[in-house]
Amino acid sequence: MTLFTLNGVTLTVPGRRLIDGLTLEIAEGAVTALVGRNGSSKSTLLKLIAGQLRPDSGSIAHAGRPLQDWTPRELARSIAYLPQVTPPAEGMRLAELVALGRYPWRGALGRFRPEDHAAVEIALDRCGLRPFAERLVDTLSGGERQRGWIAMMLAQGARTLLLDEPTSALDVAHQVEVLGLVQQMCRQTGLSAVIVLHDVNMAARFCDRVVALDNGRLVLQGPMAALMTPEALARVYGLPMQVAAQGGKAGTRLYALPE
Repeated sequence: MTLFTLNGVTLTVPGRRLIDGLTLEIAEGAVTALVGRNGSSKSTLLKLIAGQLRPDSGSIAHAGRPLQDWTPRELARSIAYLPQVTPPAEGMRLAELVALGRYPWRGALGRFRPEDHAAVEIALDRCGLRPFAERLVDTLSGGERQRGWIAMMLAQGARTLLLDEPTSALDVAHQVEVLGLVQQMCRQTGLSAVIVLHDVNMAARFCDRVVALDNGRLVLQGPMAALMTPEALARVYGLPMQVAAQGGKAGTRLYALPE
């Protein structure tokens, strides 16, 4: 089944068309990178498929069902969305943050049930955060905090994770840690993920497929290898690049190198 299907999707704000007649399919069971230059409307596309924005025209379907036919609670049980700027979590323990992911299943006043507690514990374990469960979120490192937000998404029980630049404020080590975690979870549990990324080499290392945009139009979609050619990189980023290969235990990896 296709994860998302977009047909002729358009979104306009005063003075600018953000998404321009976009038609594409995003595959289920894969980690898909959304890439492109600044201002190419990657984050806007993510908000559209998350149901955060409605298109002016065209249609969007999730799992074969029109997005507008999903109730907010149904959508929250199927899709977990992490914005680029996360809300403040002042005075909140990590376990409390992760527990917020259970909201679609119990409501604002619903009592925490055994299955809710179990979902939180499993999410903490999968993200390697059990030792930090009682720590205040504000005292965690950037990588630990980001893993905490991903644990909240896991506790939500959604099968689709949408992440908007989850590594933008992290150093290289924490970028590898966070993206490696998402990749591992998807491969081990069959989740799907769509991630807005600026670093093409991180996308090549951790993602299976790619959707590339330019000014709200589709430039390229397909397996990650389709992007990793000098011709494709120049078309997407407007910059001459070369591609180098490096072998290792994980197999051959391709790297983009600006000329």
